[in-house]
Amino acid sequence: MTQASLSTRDLTIRFGGHTAVNAVTCDFRPGELTVIVGPNGAGKTTYFNMISGQLTPSEGTVTKDGIDLTRMPASTRARHGVGRAFQLTNLFPRLSVIENIRLAVQAQSGDGRRFFSPVSKLTELTSRAERYLAAAKLENKADLPAAALPHGDQRKLEVALLMAMEPDIYMFDEPTAGMSLDHTPDVLDLIAEIKHDHTKTVLLVEHKMDVVRALADRIIVLHNGELIADGDPTEVMSSQVVRDVYLGNAGEMA
Repeated sequence: MTQASLSTRDLTIRFGGHTAVNAVTCDFRPGELTVIVGPNGAGKTTYFNMISGQLTPSEGTVTKDGIDLTRMPASTRARHGVGRAFQLTNLFPRLSVIENIRLAVQAQSGDGRRFFSPVSKLTELTSRAERYLAAAKLENKADLPAAALPHGDQRKLEVALLMAMEPDIYMFDEPTAGMSLDHTPDVLDLIAEIKHDHTKTVLLVEHKMDVVRALADRIIVLHNGELIADGDPTEVMSSQVVRDVYLGNAGEMA
């Protein structure tokens, strides 16, 4: 079995007297897309936030390739190859689409702090940015301000920005939330493209079962902050314990 690229051990967080995530231990491996599901309030996004650095756990550890990330801020984790896309888009709204992607490429290349760059370097950065622009099917909107894009295209741009950063770990929190049916396949295609790179590890929080079926290699289920199931999507989704707790409605997992 491939060695884990990302691991959590007994990951726990408490808010006052409430334990939101309780001792979750899990390994995530390159070439595998894991979908995290569970009813509302199960702790999915909280668990995600501890992995990506938005929250500091009360107990337990997060490690990547043997490096302890537990107390590192999100910005440091990003430099270690942990990339996170959010439910709310995180773009430079006044910059054009291509400028947004070029900034991400520049940051990834280590030139982000250079105020002046040779023309040849700028051309190279633009060429790389255009590849991610094409992958997101946004070529015809390259010169539009990011703020002018409809919501679905903003989500596609956010995925393109994450791809431009070239992380080892990709984290998506409900990537199709608020998207029309027309735009959803484009974002799913982008994530599928990332999944096909067997050097990358992909984690996805999602509640839409059609998205889960389309992408998941593996499903883990959280309920009341605890890990109650982990394994093959078909087996997990047919598990009686999962059916009993998932939104309180067995039909949601059908």
